[in-house]
Amino acid sequence: MYKVFLISLSVLLFACGDVAKEVGDNTKTPAKKEEAKPSLSSNLVMNDNTSESSSEKSGMPEFNFEKELHDFGQLVDGEKVSYSFKFTNSGDAPLIISNAKGSCGCTVPNWSRDPIAPGESGSIDVTFNSSGRSGKQNKAITLTANTNPNRKVINITSEVTSK
Repeated sequence: MYKVFLISLSVLLFACGDVAKEVGDNTKTPAKKEEAKPSLSSNLVMNDNTSESSSEKSGMPEFNFEKELHDFGQLVDGEKVSYSFKFTNSGDAPLIISNAKGSCGCTVPNWSRDPIAPGESGSIDVTFNSSGRSGKQNKAITLTANTNPNRKVINITSEVTSK
């Protein structure tokens, strides 16, 4: 699968390079040549990235978790356990968590839908149901928020044994 991806990417890059040359070489009038340049300019991409990084530095909320991984240790099949991931908004704007999703149905997050002001604290409460599970368990909770990047992953782990 990886080889197919690399081959596809190579073909795409070579094809785009040929199109750029054709647009630049086959355009007879200066007006048409100028119209083609803005859509092919690499400066536009660089400027967009620069503006994103400058907006990242100011006016953005930011998660600052006390801990991003919790180990429940040994559990017996069927046990339900919970943990509260505590965090502070260390950014400059209110933090809004729009979604929190566990990697499977056995991991259920609960969070406040209210904005968390800069400097204020909040928590993500995670409940893990070990029923029907056995062995080492690693579960991820993906948070979607108005941060940069807009996704944050926290994790739980445990070892589930049979009754």
